[in-house]
Amino acid sequence: MAYGKVDICGVDTSKLPVISAERMRQLFPLVHSGDKAARDEFLQGNLRLVLSVIQRFSGRGENVDDLFQVGCIGLMKALDNFDTSQNVRFSTYAVPMIIGEIRRYLRDNNAIRVSRSMRDTAYKALQARDRLQNRLGREATISEIAEEMHVPREDVVFALEAIQDPVSLFEPVYNDGGDALYIMDQVKDENAKDENWVEDIAIRDAMRKLNDREKRIVHLRFFEGRTQMEVAGEIGISQAQVSRLEKNALLHMRRSIQVTN
Repeated sequence: MAYGKVDICGVDTSKLPVISAERMRQLFPLVHSGDKAARDEFLQGNLRLVLSVIQRFSGRGENVDDLFQVGCIGLMKALDNFDTSQNVRFSTYAVPMIIGEIRRYLRDNNAIRVSRSMRDTAYKALQARDRLQNRLGREATISEIAEEMHVPREDVVFALEAIQDPVSLFEPVYNDGGDALYIMDQVKDENAKDENWVEDIAIRDAMRKLNDREKRIVHLRFFEGRTQMEVAGEIGISQAQVSRLEKNALLHMRRSIQVTN
């Protein structure tokens, strides 16, 4: 089935309206003041965003109408929680919310059943994570989430792992218009502390040619096995900046080692 011009939930997708960024800015204060007409116009103008997201889940045998409706729930949640004071486009904020809502739906309807109590714990953990992120201005740790919920850390870990779908390490999780950040950029390498790296003279020489911040990023990422998010929090910059600096540093090191060899 093509998604470009079909009826979904009785809606002719070829006739979905397109809303401009300027119009969205005008509607935000009206929506947040409780104007139903403004809210309806805003949601109608962003249904194409939902349509683009559900294409990622094609080929799973799921009912398209169901996915579209669930995606619309994610869109409404994104609108209700969007902070206009942040320098972020609505679509950048909304897409992960829509994807998350669809994934929760797919998990809840998956043949592999997770107990209701564990799902409840996981969803409460996600809510606690969002609260902490707003309060702290950074990604919350598992320990902080557990403390917020007043439950053992292990319970949070097990619950969150139980509701996770298998995904590709190369699935993009963020794109600010430059280099995309992938899941593999956020995964710790537990073997990264291998002493052989430290003993490698060529790598040590290449690291000496990096500036102080690049050296620190490479050390934290590959010698201490930190994630990009953890490095960003420690250094005080965004994860996107860490990604760019890391890639530049590795490129310089690679060139240096090639010249040496």
